Amino acid sequence: MPIHSFSLERVSTPLGQMLVLTDAQQQLRAVDWQDYESRMHTLLRRQYGKDAVQVRDAGQPSVPRRALEAYFDGEVTAINDLPVALGGTDFQRQVWQALRGIAGGQTVSYGSLAGRIERPTAVRAVGLANGANPVGIVIPCHRVIGANASLTGYGGGLHRKRWLLEHEARHAAH
Repeated sequence: MPIHSFSLERVSTPLGQMLVLTDAQQQLRAVDWQDYESRMHTLLRRQYGKDAVQVRDAGQPSVPRRALEAYFDGEVTAINDLPVALGGTDFQRQVWQALRGIAGGQTVSYGSLAGRIERPTAVRAVGLANGANPVGIVIPCHRVIGANASLTGYGGGLHRKRWLLEHEARHAAH
């Protein structure tokens, strides 16, 4: 089993410390919150295998880090074209790709997202794939809401989801 070596950066944001994991090609492998670091490692084990990931502190700021900092400074489109490298199943990758098609400042329901991937009855599976997303914010799982427009679960906590949506709505038009 190949060993994957990733660089870890801890980035201060208005929502707390964010963890940014990149590979040697500057592709994002994971984005999570420091208070959920154990979940990030669990997702990495699921995606790459037990003991298949080595994480070391980054030597210098990465391109994804700078783009995420710009996003938090109000340039919400700065993250749109960041390259990501993901494992996951074909279905998960299909959902994650569809998430990237939701513009900043916009939201969609789980049912609408299932329709976008032409799997209208797969609402629950879409929700599970959304929850397994290893690259939060850049693959904007926070933009998915309940059918009644309620804020539903977000791996980083509903307070962060609310803040991200308000931040994007405030800056997306500019």
